[in-house]
Amino acid sequence: METKKKVLVGMSGGVDSSTAAALLLDQGYEVYGATLKLWDPINDCDKPMTRTCCSLEDVEDARAVAFKLGIPFYVLNMKQLFEEKVVNYFVDAYLGGITPNPCIACNKYIKFEAMLNKAMALGMDYIATGHYARIEYDEESGRYILKKAKDLSKDQSYVLYMLTQDQLKRLLLPLGDYSKAEVRAIAESKNLVNARKPDSQDICFVPNGKYVDFIKEYKGIGFPEGVFLDKEGNVLGKNKGMVNYTIGQRKGLGMSFPEPKYVIGKDSVNNTVTLGNREDGLIKSLIAKDMNYILYDKPREEKAVMARTRYSQKEVPAKLIALEGDSAKIVFDSPLAFVAPGQSVVLYEGDSVVGGGIIRETHS
Repeated sequence: METKKKVLVGMSGGVDSSTAAALLLDQGYEVYGATLKLWDPINDCDKPMTRTCCSLEDVEDARAVAFKLGIPFYVLNMKQLFEEKVVNYFVDAYLGGITPNPCIACNKYIKFEAMLNKAMALGMDYIATGHYARIEYDEESGRYILKKAKDLSKDQSYVLYMLTQDQLKRLLLPLGDYSKAEVRAIAESKNLVNARKPDSQDICFVPNGKYVDFIKEYKGIGFPEGVFLDKEGNVLGKNKGMVNYTIGQRKGLGMSFPEPKYVIGKDSVNNTVTLGNREDGLIKSLIAKDMNYILYDKPREEKAVMARTRYSQKEVPAKLIALEGDSAKIVFDSPLAFVAPGQSVVLYEGDSVVGGGIIRETHS
């Protein structure tokens, strides 16, 4: 008789990861639950209005679900690594004038590297999460393929593009074939305490999404006023400090103009923010670094792909041209508006993730 495969499920306290654990149990796995302790809030974040995943309530919800399912439960302390790889990266990126994606850094270094290493040390065969995406093994290429979720409205393949073949081989994503409504229904049918719990919305260590306030408090610094410039370098007025603005921002500039103005550039050295019209924010290509390929190895020839430069953006047709090292040039078939360095560009062929990287620079 074959022994049941052991799987460590990352349980955040939310309904998705809880249902993932329940489904794996139903499928005959020997399931263990683990909540990652990542961050002690600077101030108390256990407040009703902070829909993040850093609260004691979330740990207790995960523990209650594990108890209900009858599975062992661990709390793994990864605070030091999280601060180093996610929080410091996030803060330094903003102070350097770029727009980071901390969830992708967390997935890369914490959930799918540190947690997998811990699981292997504990004698597990797999790890699992509540992400909405699918993994398939392709016999012909001998590769594990990352695919979009069946429910495209919940698809999270964008934030998983950094997964390696070794990680994909050891990762289970039980929710990839379910809709959110189906997941909640399964949780309710099993009487899980968090079946109706709202989804977390904010960055887990930034209460209420106020990232500038967080950076001020974390670094113990203020942000002096700078100036707004037009694209010719003429001064238009004062800004509240470069860190307060994001590429593509139109509202909250504190100034009015005869026609809409958007943030099209930031300079951290001179504390300036460049404004222009929508056409000024269009780019034709970008250079990405830290490229990771899933569907195939680094290509030697140009590839036609669909590209997404933000989690919520629609895919657009583009060409992928691999460069020296781990860089690539992405050339868009039509100009694309407001692409922010620091964000990730993720490439697709149909439902399959080709790969992706961090946007280093853009070219108009």
